[in-house]
Amino acid sequence: MESSSSTPQLLWFFAIAACVKLLLIPAYYSTDFEVHRHWLALTHSLPLSNWYADETSPWTLDYPPFFACFERFLSIFAHYIDPQIVDLRNGLNYRANSAIYFLRISVILSDLWLLFGVYRLTKSADVKRRDLIWVLIVWSPALVIVDHLHFQYNGFLLGWLLLSISFLQEGKDLMGGFLFAVLLCFKHLFAVAAPVYFVYLLRHYCWKGLVRGFSRLSVLGAVVVAVFAAAYGPFLYHGQIQQVFNRMFPFGRGLCHAYWAPNFWVFYIILDKVFSFFLKKFGFSIQIPAASFTGGLVGDSSPFAVLPKISPSTTLIMVLLALSPCFIKAWTNPQPRMVARWITYAYTCGFLFGWHVHEKASLHFVIPLAIVAMQSLEDAKHYFMLSIVSCYSLFPLLYEAQEYPIKVLLLLLHSILMWLGFSTKFTRASAPNTTVTAKKKGAQSKSIESSSPAAEKGGFTIGWVGKSYLLGLLLVEIWGQFLHPYLLGDKFPFVPLMLISTYCAFGIMYSWIWQLRWIISTA
Repeated sequence: MESSSSTPQLLWFFAIAACVKLLLIPAYYSTDFEVHRHWLALTHSLPLSNWYADETSPWTLDYPPFFACFERFLSIFAHYIDPQIVDLRNGLNYRANSAIYFLRISVILSDLWLLFGVYRLTKSADVKRRDLIWVLIVWSPALVIVDHLHFQYNGFLLGWLLLSISFLQEGKDLMGGFLFAVLLCFKHLFAVAAPVYFVYLLRHYCWKGLVRGFSRLSVLGAVVVAVFAAAYGPFLYHGQIQQVFNRMFPFGRGLCHAYWAPNFWVFYIILDKVFSFFLKKFGFSIQIPAASFTGGLVGDSSPFAVLPKISPSTTLIMVLLALSPCFIKAWTNPQPRMVARWITYAYTCGFLFGWHVHEKASLHFVIPLAIVAMQSLEDAKHYFMLSIVSCYSLFPLLYEAQEYPIKVLLLLLHSILMWLGFSTKFTRASAPNTTVTAKKKGAQSKSIESSSPAAEKGGFTIGWVGKSYLLGLLLVEIWGQFLHPYLLGDKFPFVPLMLISTYCAFGIMYSWIWQLRWIISTA
């Protein structure tokens, strides 16, 4: 009865968000808009065997087959709205209102899948916890900026991830694994968490004795193979599988994206620049390479002047090493309630140490981390800081003046809602109740038990270090938006972006260390 009565309330949350998104339809959109419009045309106009071979546009199809089928499904409706939307040649760079409204509304409607994932995750949660998770996910400003302004379908994809996590938390491992396999066939960049899924499912689902364990492993393997066969089988049949993989894994794009994502490699690049500067000052002959960090490697040359070249295999090894504590915990103590935390940590590792990471990939850990944020006061404080930092790191995606008030207001409103929500949940009055509830459920987590004393000291507050860091974000924004243009004009145009990347990288590195410490120290 409680879960059914919560459905209309969740739909109201969605409706309010949808109204805001509808108002943003005429706003700025990036080249990703034309990318997805072209994919509609490509999948509608060409046979499946040519989807990954076509080069009519520079925006070739580079997502896995299930997403291509999703585009094909949308193209059916687009054809009835305006046939030119799905015209492969005459539709290039087509920006009529019909195309804009159709694509924008398709993103809004696809968020219903995210809503379903949120519903399954919170259907048995208490009202205060449930409503706050709805606010953090359904009203996420980062999702609005990336999906409904910049333009992508991340909400739809994250819906699959949240559904998978919800089944794993219920102990329904086979269904959780199936949904994650489906997600990988929609967007392969979610594969960073695949090793965590593998270790957890092997230990929790399959490690049940020789006969029973082997049968479960066979069933799980058959399910995963069936999903990938459904996705890639037709392309294997048409002899296109190599072309599909070449499109999906273009390692020649370079270590970093055009706008440096705030991760570990920002520090590596800056350190190389500092070394080369000082070595030249001391008379050393330093060859500054012409190769780009963002445009792909040129032959065997390195884009670094002093430090060693970084290859895709190096980044893979670093990601796996960073994940190793999580593997150990998932193997030695595979608890369903820890799944969301482990998966979030996996995506944080991929963001920090991965190859050619987009700044938009921060959504992969910020959205599922909303589930973890409810577990303790310390988790809430961590989420509050990380959510602000990751959202601010997306600001350069909206660089036009008319969108500036929008992104600032979205972040400010979200910060206020987070503060009010966490303050309401973690109050002195609710602290004893939290402890009693935790004991009744048999929870042994150190963080849950420690939330009571912290709450008794005054509820949700941010320490002076956190306040100082957030003040620094404000100073970085004031410099980039106002002081730099006034004092330096057009000189050093890269500095504001570099400051945002570097400063936000400190915040996300701190989040990674915080999560790692929590995983290692938790019994």
